[in-house]
Amino acid sequence: MTIRMRLALQFGIILAVTLMLFSAVVYYFSYRTGRAAFTNSLFARALVVGHVYADGANRTDEASRVSYRRYLRQFYRTLPEEEVRVYDENFRLVFREGASPRGVVPPARLRSVQQSGQEVWLEPNYYQMVGRRYHDRQRQRTFIIIASSVDTDHAEQLQSLRVILAGGLLVALVLVGIGGWFFAGQALRPMQRMVQEVDGITGSDLHRRLTQDKEGQDEVSHLAQRFNRLLDRLETAFVGQRTFVRDASHELRTPLTSLIGELEVALLQERPAAEYRRVLQSTLDAARLLKDLTNGLLQIARASNDPSQIARTTVRLDELLLQAHEEMQRRHPTSRIDLEFPESAGPATTPYLVWGNEALLLSAMLNVLENACKFSGEAGHPVVASLSTQAGRVSLQVHDQGVGMSEADRQQVFVPFFRAESVRTVPGHGIGLPLTAKIMDLHGGAIQVQSELGKGTRVRLELPLA
Repeated sequence: MTIRMRLALQFGIILAVTLMLFSAVVYYFSYRTGRAAFTNSLFARALVVGHVYADGANRTDEASRVSYRRYLRQFYRTLPEEEVRVYDENFRLVFREGASPRGVVPPARLRSVQQSGQEVWLEPNYYQMVGRRYHDRQRQRTFIIIASSVDTDHAEQLQSLRVILAGGLLVALVLVGIGGWFFAGQALRPMQRMVQEVDGITGSDLHRRLTQDKEGQDEVSHLAQRFNRLLDRLETAFVGQRTFVRDASHELRTPLTSLIGELEVALLQERPAAEYRRVLQSTLDAARLLKDLTNGLLQIARASNDPSQIARTTVRLDELLLQAHEEMQRRHPTSRIDLEFPESAGPATTPYLVWGNEALLLSAMLNVLENACKFSGEAGHPVVASLSTQAGRVSLQVHDQGVGMSEADRQQVFVPFFRAESVRTVPGHGIGLPLTAKIMDLHGGAIQVQSELGKGTRVRLELPLA
């Protein structure tokens, strides 16, 4: 079932229930009002009968008494199945006019009227019976007057009301069904437009966006805004993936081309053993370069995974920095790396404890120290690595006095495979700082790079304390 049909049906059901309840309330109060009006009419006629009968009974002239009785009989010939009975104090019937199929009035009803003063009995088919006690002050005697009749006028009015309410309900349901279907379609028209626009967006045109009202505050506008933000993120990821694949292919092609070229040249003719040894050494160097590049790409892919899937534990950054320092001494034995720790740092306080993945954090430290050693090793200046804590965060600052970089290059250092103009001659792939930035992001940390051409570079890593 479509949303349009569901909305129209729900709206129709709600309105139908509402109209039925309203009709029931109207019918109920009309019934009660009509019954009460007819009851009051019977009481009024019973009171008139009491007056006329008492006045006629008090007449000494028999002709006058007969005239009053004739008047009463003529008076009680105007309502359907109308009957009046007058009883004396001993419950003896002294006057009756009209013929009712209801039979004799039970004595219990007469006693009830005598005690309470008046009573009303509602019976099926709109038949009513009222009893009233009438006191004749002239002769100091009491009568019980029982009047009954069928409220045919009220029955006909209620029948007409039922027809009107039923017909009105049917007409209202038809109109509501048509109107609900139309307005549901109007309300869902933006959704249909969104579906058509979404169907037209493919991987080759992720720049397209859904049309949205700039001032719209309804749910459809909010959905379009959220979907456009999703497209923004998808486009960014898609462009980044394209750039990554393109740059990775370019970087992988260089060592592969060198390796294939060396082997092809070596196979063109017979060569001495020394020449073959040189070719093998060159091939080994290219294979190592290819291995380093592949490992870097795998680390970037690993660092881009879901953070919840990465194993974490408490890590002491001071111990991790010592491991990184030892590894850098093995890789660059001629480089000098000075480590600095605040005097307040002691083994009992463990101020450098963080929550993270030890292998990834070690890789981030090695990347920063590797860049510092490569870009300042020939200058003979030491690399300074300082570890400190402040305001619930631990920071590692690595400062070298190498060639540095321009401001335009500094803004691109986190782009994979980007190489600054000043360090194009230094071996590398341009994946160290992008990888470090991803690792910091996975651990809720941050990385800052400050550099000036010819004056060195300062890299700062920050992580929250455990």
